[in-house]
Amino acid sequence: MDSSSSSTTRRMRSGGVALGGMGLLAAALVACGSSKEPDKRCADRVTLEKLNTKECRSGGRGSYYYGGSVTNNRVHGGSFDKSAVKTGGIGGGSSSSGG
Repeated sequence: MDSSSSSTTRRMRSGGVALGGMGLLAAALVACGSSKEPDKRCADRVTLEKLNTKECRSGGRGSYYYGGSVTNNRVHGGSFDKSAVKTGGIGGGSSSSGG
C-alpha cells in the first residue's frame, strides 16, 4: 500500500465517524421531541395558580395541569384531563379543550 491510499483510507474512516455521530445526534433529537406525554405542571383547580410540584403529591392542594402554558403565574390553554391534551413531535406543539 502506498502513502496516497493510506491517506485516503484515513479520511474515509474519519468521515464515517462524523456521519455516525450525526446519526446519533439526529436520533437523540427525535427521541426527545416525540414524547407521548404532554407537558405537566402543578396548579390549583380553582384559581389556576401554578404551584410547586410538591403540592400535587398526596395531600397537597394541587392537581396536574397538562399542556398549555403559564402567564402571570396562572396556567391556561391546557386541561386537568390528560386525555384531552394532544401531544406532538418536533414542532408539533400541544393543543387541548376544556379547562
